[in-house]
Amino acid sequence: MTKLSQDQQTAFEAAAFRRLVTHLRERSDVQNIDLMNLAGFCRNCLSNWYREAAEASGIEMSKEESREIIYGMPYEEWRARHQTEASAEQKAAFDHNRPKE
Repeated sequence: MTKLSQDQQTAFEAAAFRRLVTHLRERSDVQNIDLMNLAGFCRNCLSNWYREAAEASGIEMSKEESREIIYGMPYEEWRARHQTEASAEQKAAFDHNRPKE
């Protein structure tokens, strides 16, 4: 395996993250519930992880701010433009697959 410096690794991880965010913005046809059902995370999870990373670095960030970073627009605007009502099948799959507390 190629040996990377810490700076290279961080730069490559950041580039991959930016590409994932761009991809998810372009694929607004893919609903968050579908992402959750298939992969166990969604755009909201990414925005939460982003906010948690910022806060761990001492930068206060609201949920709305981190969502706008991930969605590329205010969350409510994205919902109005792209979110559809989840089907009974999607909801059932989500209830079955969600982490149990």
